[in-house]
Amino acid sequence: MRYLSPEQIDHFLEYGYIKLERTFPAGEAERLVERAWVRLGYDADDPSTWAEPRIHMPGVERMDVADFAPGVWAAVCDLLGGADRIVQPYNWSDGFVVNLGIGADEPWQPASPESSGWHKDGDFFLHFLDSPEQGLLTIVLWSDVVHRGGPTFIATDSVPVVARHLAEHPDGIEPGGFPFKELIRECSRFEEATGNVGDVYLMHPYILHAASQNVLRRPRFITNPPVHLKEPMRFNRQDANEHSPVERAVLRSLGVERHDFRPTGERRRIVPERIRRQREMQQREEARLAGSRSKRTLRNRS
Repeated sequence: MRYLSPEQIDHFLEYGYIKLERTFPAGEAERLVERAWVRLGYDADDPSTWAEPRIHMPGVERMDVADFAPGVWAAVCDLLGGADRIVQPYNWSDGFVVNLGIGADEPWQPASPESSGWHKDGDFFLHFLDSPEQGLLTIVLWSDVVHRGGPTFIATDSVPVVARHLAEHPDGIEPGGFPFKELIRECSRFEEATGNVGDVYLMHPYILHAASQNVLRRPRFITNPPVHLKEPMRFNRQDANEHSPVERAVLRSLGVERHDFRPTGERRRIVPERIRRQREMQQREEARLAGSRSKRTLRNRS
């Protein structure tokens, strides 16, 4: 490990995530979020204009994490076994997942197996135990996220549950083919991904998580970009010390020191429906941004 402490690695192996605090300037987040309101066509100060409680926005601006948040990049490299195993550049974008009031008209319910929406990310590929498409899941906080204000629920004991399920299906699992309602009932440890703007959660790709209510109707802006690996994960490296913490977590979940995994199904990518929706959304956003620029130009001339 070059950046993370042994204690952080131990926490990742036990709970499936680590949290890094204030990893990038709050001013950058403020700039992107301010532009997001224009893209949405909503008034940040007028909740009556918030037509949808949840929006998955397309990305407009991208940044190389190695430059934008170098501490995060260093931690990612530690968790995945080095930069040479990772597809680069590892980019973030302003493709925000916005929660403006999910379930605001209902009483607050804490995280539990009965919470709706538990899932494993990855709607764009067929899932195997060693899938390279998602080496890590990240939650980037572009706004402060507080209790009852839409924090992501995470099941911190779900990595072993998902690992065992994937190991039992070497033929691969479609994104919609996981029995999430059954899997989450094997879990009993739940946390909320709260924090300040600039905080980042680095999570094992198997961790189950879910959106939560925003009964405060406090605007919450996050992104959850995956980290892509150049090659599938390996659980039988000749030198056990070469297993990354992500791979070690899988072996620990299966109760073995090595595992000779061989997929029997064909790896393939999937084009999810959200891509079409986001392309249409981006066209509308570009029109709003153009209109905003025109208004600023007229004001400056006057």
